[in-house]
Amino acid sequence: MQRRTLIQTALASLTASMAGIPAFAESNWPTGKPITYIVPFPAGGTTDILGRMIGQKLGAALGTNIVIENRGGAGGSVGSAVASRAAPDGYTLLGGTISSHAINVSLYPKLGYDPIKSFAPVILIGSNPLLVLVRKDSPFRTLQDVLAAAKAKPGTITSASAGFGTSQHMTLELLAYKTGTKFVHVPYQGSGPAIQALIGGQVDMMVDTTVVAGPYLTSGTVRALAVSSAKRLEALPNVPTIAESGVPGFEVTSWQGIFAPAGTPKPIVDRLHSEIARILQTPEIQAKLKSLGMQPGNLTVEQFAAFQKAEVAKWAEVIKAAHIHME
Repeated sequence: MQRRTLIQTALASLTASMAGIPAFAESNWPTGKPITYIVPFPAGGTTDILGRMIGQKLGAALGTNIVIENRGGAGGSVGSAVASRAAPDGYTLLGGTISSHAINVSLYPKLGYDPIKSFAPVILIGSNPLLVLVRKDSPFRTLQDVLAAAKAKPGTITSASAGFGTSQHMTLELLAYKTGTKFVHVPYQGSGPAIQALIGGQVDMMVDTTVVAGPYLTSGTVRALAVSSAKRLEALPNVPTIAESGVPGFEVTSWQGIFAPAGTPKPIVDRLHSEIARILQTPEIQAKLKSLGMQPGNLTVEQFAAFQKAEVAKWAEVIKAAHIHME
C-alpha cells in the first residue's frame, strides 16, 4: 500500500509538471502553418524591404512560409496594434521600428498598444542614418541652402516623410528645432509614395533612410545633401553630416527590429532570434545591409529589450523639449 501510494504521488507530480509545458512543445513548432510577418508600413519602405529579405530565408530555415502583410498607417501604429492583439503562438511577427516602438508612444495619446508591455523583443536587425534629400534638379545644393531658404520665408519649404511620428518626421522636427526654422511637413503613407512625390516635384525635400534612398541615389534621380550620423558614411564619402553642415552635435540613427506578441513562449523567441541572427551573419545579407547603409545589430534578446526601453525614454525627452505634438 505504501509503495502504491508513493507511485501514485509520483505520477500525480509528473502529470502536474507536464501540464506546465507549453502547447508548442507538443505541436513541434513550427508545424508548417504559415507565419505572418506584419510590416506596419506600405510596400517599398525600409521595414518592408528588410522584412521580405529576411522572411524568405527565415521561412526556408523553419520549413514554412513567411507571409508578408502590409498594414500601414499612423507611423507604424496601425499594424503594430494589430500584431499586439495576435495570438502569442509564434505565428505572428512584426517588423518594429524606432517609430512604432520608441517614438509614437510619446506622440499619440491613444496608441492602442504599449511598445514595451505588448511585445516580446526578438532581435535588432540593425540601425542606419537618415539623409536629407532633394530631387536631381533642385536649386538647393547644400543643407545650408535649405536652411537659409526656410529662414528667409518661414513655412514655405515643404518636406515629405513616411508619415507622422516616423523617424523621418522626427529628424525633420529636430532639425527645425535646433536651427530655429520652420518647415511644412507633408506626411505620406510610407516612404515609397513620399520619395515619388519628391521626384515628381510635389515637395521640395524629404528625410529618409539610406535603405530607401540608395537606389534613387544610384540612378541619380535624387541627391543627398547631408546625413544624420555622427560621421560620414563610407558609401557616401562626399555627403557631409548634418553636424558638419552647421548644426553642431546633431545625430539621429533609425533602427529596425523584429517583435512577437507579448506572451510568446521564450523557447520560440529564442529559436527565432537564433535563426534570424544566423541569417543576418551570412556574407550575402551582411553585404546587402552594408550596401543599404545599415549597421547590423549584434544584441541578445535581453540587450535588445534594454535598448528599446532606453530609446522610449530618450525620445520622450526629445519630443517634450522640442514641443513636438500631433496636430
